[in-house]
Amino acid sequence: MRLVSPSLFRALKHRNFRLFMIGQVVSVAGSEVQALGASWLAYRLTQSPIMLGLIGFAARIPVLFLAPVAGVVADRANKHRLVILTQTLLMLQATALAWMTMAGHIQAWHLVGFSLAAGAMNAVDIPARQSFLVEMVGKSDLGNAIALNSSAFNLARIGGPAVAGIVIAWAGEGWCFLLNAASFLAVIAGLFLMRIERRAAARAWSSPWSDLRDGLAYVARMAPMRDALLHLGVLSFAGIPFLTFMPIVAAEILGVKAGGLGALVGAAGVGALIGALGLAARVSLHGLGRTLAVASAIFGSALVALAASRSFALSLVVMAFAGWGMMVVMAGTNTLLQALVPDSLRGRVMSIYTVTFLGLAPFGSLLMGWLARHVGVPITFALGGGVCAVASLVFARRLPVLRDEIRTHVVIGESVAPTVV
Repeated sequence: MRLVSPSLFRALKHRNFRLFMIGQVVSVAGSEVQALGASWLAYRLTQSPIMLGLIGFAARIPVLFLAPVAGVVADRANKHRLVILTQTLLMLQATALAWMTMAGHIQAWHLVGFSLAAGAMNAVDIPARQSFLVEMVGKSDLGNAIALNSSAFNLARIGGPAVAGIVIAWAGEGWCFLLNAASFLAVIAGLFLMRIERRAAARAWSSPWSDLRDGLAYVARMAPMRDALLHLGVLSFAGIPFLTFMPIVAAEILGVKAGGLGALVGAAGVGALIGALGLAARVSLHGLGRTLAVASAIFGSALVALAASRSFALSLVVMAFAGWGMMVVMAGTNTLLQALVPDSLRGRVMSIYTVTFLGLAPFGSLLMGWLARHVGVPITFALGGGVCAVASLVFARRLPVLRDEIRTHVVIGESVAPTVV
């Protein structure tokens, strides 16, 4: 009996994507180790929810301003070379952070600065990397590649935090940052080993600002794209920043140390991996809209449950549901957008997606930090979860209208059935 459908991993038949995925698993694991190490270091230095919120803000705010321009660059430039450049810069950032920490010079404001630098690099890297996927696998396997790419992130999220907890306990946060720097070598090596076909030079644009305006106008008039992005934006603002405050949940509410924090974040990674593999198993977009609505409702409900939990075991289960809902909305929205967008606008639309997913989160981090200080983390989580649940209901009510518009489009090389979403 066949337990796994061959369609689940169909994008891996492409050599370039296999190289990309191997590098991604290693590199993203390193990034997860660094992220948890930085959060724990910030909490150890300050014991301040506002500082955790500020660091989360700093890591995301460059996306709001730089990603739209980066999308224009991605549509003009060689995406392969652009991703090599951004990954190299991220490696250098992690190396510098490791040196500062291990030398004993690190302060909380340094973490804010390093977060700003990483945010600026990611603002360019994410639209370029997402729009580069189609060049590795073609349109027929693009949806599967997006989901498998998300699976790589969440496979790393399962092991990365656990490794970070051990490393922090035995060697300190600086080694977390050094491990991350080393992990970038895998993805950079994979990128250099790829065989990329030369593509015809893109046509000349009138101006970068005109190109950006064209991308924004396209999304604005496409109701399925517009509504999916608004739905994602609400979750990005009101819910997704909750991860920034998990050190407080672990230490002050559940009474566990760095290892417990790693387990909580890892549980979210397990749920997210299950969600990403579920999306990878899809062979069409049929029912994707309903799945997005259900996922955001589950994510919001999980935040409310996490706010009420005082049990470590129960919190692990709730974190898995939160991770599942968050990943399905994020990767499912990405899939829907890339299915609808023409290649000539792919970089710009992916930059708008990046702004929506990451650019709004900084303001959510600041607001949640302020609320956590005045009303406590549990009430803050409950309020955010409630907003996400309401957003899911609004999006679900819009689905009939979105189906009508998607009927007229051709998605990933084939006509979409009337009940596509």
